[in-house]
Amino acid sequence: MPVPHSIMKQIKQIIPPLNGTLHKGQSGRVGVLGGALDYTGAPFFAAISALRLGADLSHVICSPTAAQAIKSYSPDLIVHPILREDASYEKVESDLRSLLSRLHVLVMGPGLGREDYMQSYARLALSIAREQAMFVVLDADALYMVGKELPLVKGYCRAVLTPNVVEFKRLSESAGVSPDVPTKERAGEVSKLLGGVVVLEKGPVDLIAIDTTGEAASLEVSKLDEGDEERQRVREVVEVDVEGGLKRCGGQGDVLSGTVGAMLAWGKCYEDRAFGDGSIPTSRLPLLAAVGGSMVTRTSSRMAFQLQGRGLVTQDMLPQLGKSFSEVFGEDLWAGDKGRL
Repeated sequence: MPVPHSIMKQIKQIIPPLNGTLHKGQSGRVGVLGGALDYTGAPFFAAISALRLGADLSHVICSPTAAQAIKSYSPDLIVHPILREDASYEKVESDLRSLLSRLHVLVMGPGLGREDYMQSYARLALSIAREQAMFVVLDADALYMVGKELPLVKGYCRAVLTPNVVEFKRLSESAGVSPDVPTKERAGEVSKLLGGVVVLEKGPVDLIAIDTTGEAASLEVSKLDEGDEERQRVREVVEVDVEGGLKRCGGQGDVLSGTVGAMLAWGKCYEDRAFGDGSIPTSRLPLLAAVGGSMVTRTSSRMAFQLQGRGLVTQDMLPQLGKSFSEVFGEDLWAGDKGRL
């Protein structure tokens, strides 16, 4: 089933124009929080994917034990090794507040790990992001964190959760989803129980669900000012069955986190009126970003698999992101009004 035309039309509205009207930063400033001793590839893939999709700036907030490796992967990433195990909590909090105030979206989880100090800093960063009304993407060990402490994200409708099969099962159990709920309705039920967060359940068909009809949903908690709260009660599920590659490499979820993050950063720029007419409600932007990121990531997986077959690795997907964007949304949106030189 193709993604509805109305959703495709709205996604295209939040894509920044390439016509010379925007300055650096107005096409998205993305932050990725993750990267510790054992994990350096995942935060790189998330951050570089955001750039490859078209975000202006991409920052990695990590432990010093991961910083040099991540810096060596690409000079295009801005790396902040501020998550020191021996640093004072107050110092890290101050650094995070300063840094996050300059970003549009925070992607958490790729390469985060489960060490106590990294999990503690992740909880702190999520709290600050909520205070600053940032959009957030939660994946991997950030989902592990949320599963243990649901109030961290409950009711925050600016969040997108991107669980795989195992992570979704764990999250469903933590949220208290009944085993009697039909399979295709479970993502929506998780969203409802968590107060309207967008859930992108990864699988053969990606299911993107939002349900703000539950008691936990709150415009105030999400810092949304969109009138009568009752009018904002929505229940929606979008299936993305765009063809992907026959091999799903380990870092594909990190690429997805980055593409969804880039689109959320565009959404924040749209919300701030850097471009666009402001006709799309802010509460709808996470769903649109999740659908768009899913479509582009699956398409890039297919293109990379056609070239590499069984030998496909995550790095093979990166050069395909631009081509995938063009296939999904059109060459004119990728190349701008004047086209390529």
